[in-house]
Amino acid sequence: MIKPREKTPKLEVQLINGTNWVLKEQTPQNFTMVIFYRGYHCPICKKYLEKLQTLLDEYSKRGVNVVAISSDNKERAQNSYDNWEIPDVPLGYGYDTDQARDWGLFISTGIKDEPTKFIEPGLFLIKSDGTLYCESIQSMPFARPDLEDFLKSIDYILEEDYPARGEA
Repeated sequence: MIKPREKTPKLEVQLINGTNWVLKEQTPQNFTMVIFYRGYHCPICKKYLEKLQTLLDEYSKRGVNVVAISSDNKERAQNSYDNWEIPDVPLGYGYDTDQARDWGLFISTGIKDEPTKFIEPGLFLIKSDGTLYCESIQSMPFARPDLEDFLKSIDYILEEDYPARGEA
């Protein structure tokens, strides 16, 4: 488990647009928001990332860089990009489930049309110095932070210079 105010683990992933995304190379004004999602098989992920698409400008106005990452292979990630309404969401794929454990993420064994193993959801807000500000991790596709409400939280954090909590 990563605690707030600690350096986050290494994070590097291929994006569907053919570029390589590296956390330590991010230079956000305020935060990088990393959203781990279950993959193409998840209708809740589809809705979540489509909501994110509608809010990207608002996150950008607050100095927050965003990326969404799954353990899906390239073909499944491309299906997400092609079939979901997420043309501007930076979409990473192929993230190793063993590396995901370094982030404290839950890993599930697939049932029905799911991949053999995949990452359960997580949202991480990371300061520009690479330390964790806050996290929300789920063992199921449900109970994720509401992305509109989270914008209000970021407003409060920035206005009040509110420190990361939970470090003890």
